[in-house]
Amino acid sequence: MFRPTIGITMGDPAGIGPEVIVKALNKVELHSLCRPVVLGASSVIRRAGGKRFSIIDCAKVDLRRICPGKVSGEAGRAAGEAIRVATQMALDGQLDAVVTAPVCKQSLHLGGHPYPGQTEFLAHLTETKRFAMMLVAGDLRVVLVTTHLPLSQVCKAISKARVRDIIQLAHSSLTEHFGIRRPKVGVCALNPHAGDGGIFGDEEKKTIAPAIREASRQGILAQGPFPADTLFAPHMRGMFDVIVAMYHDQGLIPIKMGGFGSAVNITLGLPIIRTSPDHGTAFEIAGKGKANPDSMIRAVRMAVKLADTGGKRAA
Repeated sequence: MFRPTIGITMGDPAGIGPEVIVKALNKVELHSLCRPVVLGASSVIRRAGGKRFSIIDCAKVDLRRICPGKVSGEAGRAAGEAIRVATQMALDGQLDAVVTAPVCKQSLHLGGHPYPGQTEFLAHLTETKRFAMMLVAGDLRVVLVTTHLPLSQVCKAISKARVRDIIQLAHSSLTEHFGIRRPKVGVCALNPHAGDGGIFGDEEKKTIAPAIREASRQGILAQGPFPADTLFAPHMRGMFDVIVAMYHDQGLIPIKMGGFGSAVNITLGLPIIRTSPDHGTAFEIAGKGKANPDSMIRAVRMAVKLADTGGKRAA
């Protein structure tokens, strides 16, 4: 039986990342599926109770300067170093997939890693220009056209080429890794009522619909744009294998309403496999032993599944 080597980054040492990693890897079932390796500061992982798995001590930290639930450059520097080392190991073929625990973006910036999030950091490290976030919760899959942007910048970031690329990434991911030969892609509108003939905006007519037509000419079963409130309704979303959302909250609100704490994030387009849990650092409960490891367990299981379906590309 193929047991892939899965690298798990520790995340922000002041958050719940180390705790959910330890709790997840205390589950015997994960060790039967893969060979987990945790990357980060061994002192942080040991403090969280980690004893039953391999640790690559690649991010030295002074525990006296890491306070649970507090933002710090020390924590961000260490979290970023773990991501960098894990990414390089995956590129070198030493890891079959990478699972990233949550980081605090403010700490990451203070630590010298000025990226909007881990997705963009990974894209930089792998020199990837064409990438996207896919969120999976049960049978609901959502891919985002834009990710970590202020809402005021979303319209400018949505281009015909970008929408078409995301449709293509969604299609290839479901074909290659989810065993769906001809996936059906539903595409959200940007504006209320899909613009209502241009009354509420013309992005649907000028940008989104032309992108869908281009994808369709390539043989992709893409339809839309549909009003998001309609497309995410149970009777509609069941018609599609994946939904393309235009911006962060448009896609993540339905995902988290249907499976908060159990969804998984997959980065499409990278030359490595990367998954992550759907939650953040949860500073308010860090160090209190209250964190739920379910999403981390699902992220590891998803990484194993993607590694098992051949190749290191998630799309």
